[in-house]
Amino acid sequence: MRADALVLFGATGDLSKRKLFPALYAMARNGRLDVPIIGVARSDWHDEEFRAHATESILTAVPEADPVIIADICSRLHLVTGDYAELATFDGIVSTLEGLGAEHPVHYLAIPPALFPTVIESLAVLGLAGTSRVVVEKPFGRDLASARDLNRILHAHLSESQVFRIDHYLGKESVEDLLVFRFANTFLEPIWNRNYVKAVQVTMAEEIGVEGRGSFYDSVGCLRDVVQNHLLQVVALLAMEPPVGADARYLTDEKLKVFSAMKSLDPATLVKGQYNGYLAEQGVAEGSTVETFVAARLEIESWRWAGVPFFVRAGKALERPATEVVVELHKPPAMLFDESGPPGPSANLIRFRLGKADGVTLTVNAKEPGRDLDSQPVDIAVDFASALGQRAEAYERLIDDALEGNPRRFGRYDMVEETWRIVQPALECESTVERYERGSWGPTAAEHLVGDDGWFHPTAVTRDRP
Repeated sequence: MRADALVLFGATGDLSKRKLFPALYAMARNGRLDVPIIGVARSDWHDEEFRAHATESILTAVPEADPVIIADICSRLHLVTGDYAELATFDGIVSTLEGLGAEHPVHYLAIPPALFPTVIESLAVLGLAGTSRVVVEKPFGRDLASARDLNRILHAHLSESQVFRIDHYLGKESVEDLLVFRFANTFLEPIWNRNYVKAVQVTMAEEIGVEGRGSFYDSVGCLRDVVQNHLLQVVALLAMEPPVGADARYLTDEKLKVFSAMKSLDPATLVKGQYNGYLAEQGVAEGSTVETFVAARLEIESWRWAGVPFFVRAGKALERPATEVVVELHKPPAMLFDESGPPGPSANLIRFRLGKADGVTLTVNAKEPGRDLDSQPVDIAVDFASALGQRAEAYERLIDDALEGNPRRFGRYDMVEETWRIVQPALECESTVERYERGSWGPTAAEHLVGDDGWFHPTAVTRDRP
């Protein structure tokens, strides 16, 4: 059943301004916004100020936005102000919902995680939990223990089917490309295993630093910000077995199997880094050792992937913005090419570009002109946006899914807890945080992590931010 209202906690905050209101505009433009929107905030605003704020947010993201569509969105907006710790604020939500005739709302918690328990318990006290869905923004805790605590609070008042844990990466069409490319193309399955795959690399790089968010980032760090969630989700899509159907539970079950088979991070195969200049960023604590870069080796103890290393890295202030997966196949036997001398044919690569320039590149060997059987690697590249058209933004799809009650792109409690289990040793260890220059590919130690072949650095075609 589709929800009949969207209650947006943190309606005047940064996430709402940057992502949620532009997403609501995209939904309205595509005919998918059919509910009233009740903003909840501490700001002492009136409805008209709230509508002006929403308009500004949309126009900042979409300068050419249709004023008719903006007007339609504004007509749906209502504002409830007050402290989240006071039941009077929730009385205002109840009154507004009743006035709109809404009985099955979605409550979107775009607020600091510390406020989640307060809001969830207040919703329950006033009878708003039983007929509602609740969307929880990441992070889902700070470690395994806090993730379990949060899940206990949620399950005390809500069934798991009512809880929608947002990781916006799961809403990216480019990330879902991995799922479709793997299972909709039969030529991949025979080689998608330890017999043919030598190693897998996943890179999520940002060119920017913390960009005025030093205080927030210094409390989180790269491991919590993107490795525990975004990167592990990408690895799961690469490594999972085919689900028996498209239902959300089948997809989640297979991803859970990957996480359950994955060893916890070994601090000995982990590199943490911090870019030079981070300590001067506004809001960063003096002498902070928070990592802005992580590289790690993951191992999946399954029949399909035993012995195949999965290398992941993420960081800020790197050479170029890119999110890319590289699957490296074993090199072919070289007997045919002995007369040409070493090194022989290069390894075949399958590169997935995830982002606005999403696509796939196959690196194959072709004969060089001449008398000998010398080979040269060449790329066969496809740009999905050019071939298939522009994709919907992640938050547009996720909000629509939450309203629809479709959990396929959201995290389940057991999957969340397993990902925290995987990174927990890295959170607890006192490993050295190495310095690296802005515009580089991170600390030198990260290069040594993957062996003699080194990292396959993203190409310049991926000019997008993760």
